[in-house]
Amino acid sequence: MLWVISGGASLALLSVVGWSLWHRPAAPVQSPPAAATAPTATPYGGFRRALVIGRVQDLAAALMAEGVPSDRALRLGLLANESLAGAPGELRVSLSFPTGQAGSVETVELRRADGSGLLIQPDASGRLVAKSLASDLNVRIKVVRGEMDANSFYSSAVAAGVVDLLVNDFAGAFAFDFDFQREIRPGDIFEAAFEQKVDGQGDIVGAERLVYASLQTQTKSRALYLFQPPGDARPSWFDGNGASVVRGLMRTPVEGARITSSFGPRRHPVLGYTRIHKGTDFAVPVGTTVYASGDGVVDFVGPHGGHGNFIRIRHSPDLQTAYAHLSGYTPGIVVGASVRQGQAIGISGNTGLSSGPHLHYEVIVDSAQVDPMTFQTTSGRSLNGEALAAFRKVRDRLDALRAAQNG
Repeated sequence: MLWVISGGASLALLSVVGWSLWHRPAAPVQSPPAAATAPTATPYGGFRRALVIGRVQDLAAALMAEGVPSDRALRLGLLANESLAGAPGELRVSLSFPTGQAGSVETVELRRADGSGLLIQPDASGRLVAKSLASDLNVRIKVVRGEMDANSFYSSAVAAGVVDLLVNDFAGAFAFDFDFQREIRPGDIFEAAFEQKVDGQGDIVGAERLVYASLQTQTKSRALYLFQPPGDARPSWFDGNGASVVRGLMRTPVEGARITSSFGPRRHPVLGYTRIHKGTDFAVPVGTTVYASGDGVVDFVGPHGGHGNFIRIRHSPDLQTAYAHLSGYTPGIVVGASVRQGQAIGISGNTGLSSGPHLHYEVIVDSAQVDPMTFQTTSGRSLNGEALAAFRKVRDRLDALRAAQNG
């Protein structure tokens, strides 16, 4: 579809209309984003400029900030706004200045996150013409492989090329299989494959997504694939045979925690005598998010003797988990509330009979506490039929791409 606007008498009208669009007292012009690339030289001696605007209505102001004369900036801004129907959302803008002067801006390209957008440029008669642009995004898979260093999984992963925002996704994929604080050692091997959306210039657009993760330690190895079965609201992790990694309970209900006291007899640090410690203590700073270790219904919230602020969740008629010494509860966590595995339910603290900030975590079977670290939870579902066939296609494609990149 094309939109056209001519010069002459229309210019004055458009300038007035454009001015009213961007200079109403009730909606002042937003400052153009600071993030912008340095000018890029073009073969014909001019330059190109790239920037990002928060919405199409900001284009005129952004152009004027680049030195484009106000009349031309307003004409370009009005045409872009009309062509995109004022649609909200961030836009990547590419400008070309063929003579190297700000007043010579010739083409304006606007792209949404999906690559679709608009190209504005003069036609043979000099009229500004807006042309719709289809999405130019391609999806590619990048594979990185690394070895665990002596510092942390985070530093090892980032050094290998894993995007820092995906490190937690990687660790989360193995939440049911590995304890990253105690089971991972220097020299252990990990591999990650993540999906990138790339535009026509080869630039990454939008957030990257982890789609494969593997971890090999001295005692065991696991390879996981992200897959969204038909009918599921979101993707989840499966092993190579199509079995879900999800178990009845997570190994630990907090991230990055260090065990300071295990299940069993111990000398109580506050009371001073030996008695059975009926849970596992994780050393975490006050304010650390605590997660529900499984799906269930909250059956207790509030002060609970030496446990301080306390939450108990019933997962089945004979299985509960409990979280003690909290400093607060997540809004909505009340008796009778349903919770999902991995949902934030509170924040850690130092309440009750506590010698320092930590989370006390219990697993209760038939009203008796058991060792949370050795309790065997139920296995997850396994794919079958058409879902399994679809999963195998995803798995085989990722394996082929990994093999090609790993040589």
